[in-house]
Amino acid sequence: MAMGTLSDSEDAFTPEINTTPLVDVMLVLLIIFIITIPVMNHSVKIDLPRAVNQPNEPRPENINLVIDAEGKVYWNADVIDAAQLKTRIADAAQKAPQPELHLRAERTTPYEKVAQVMAAAQSGGLAKIGFITDPQNR
Repeated sequence: MAMGTLSDSEDAFTPEINTTPLVDVMLVLLIIFIITIPVMNHSVKIDLPRAVNQPNEPRPENINLVIDAEGKVYWNADVIDAAQLKTRIADAAQKAPQPELHLRAERTTPYEKVAQVMAAAQSGGLAKIGFITDPQNR
């Protein structure tokens, strides 16, 4: 007589999976993981820099200097001559955050006039000169 069967025939073999050892193994693994995970949690000590909230320095205004084809010089849309240019450059060089000089010249402006303005800016004490171009006018 076969054990675990309800029929009388011995040819009917019904395998049964015994899950008790599987559950025992899983419980043992669970206990091992519960014990070892806190040990594996290593912390790394890092010295992070302290953030300081400081206001940014005020940016100085830019000076827009335009030279047209006839050689006229415009200081922020005001027409000026060479003497006024030197005095305004000297006044701008004395400001605490020194402004930038943005120089824009037309394509047909003589280079001599541009060189004179750059020399006046250098001798007046302005340290930053930027050249503004307009690629649309090609």
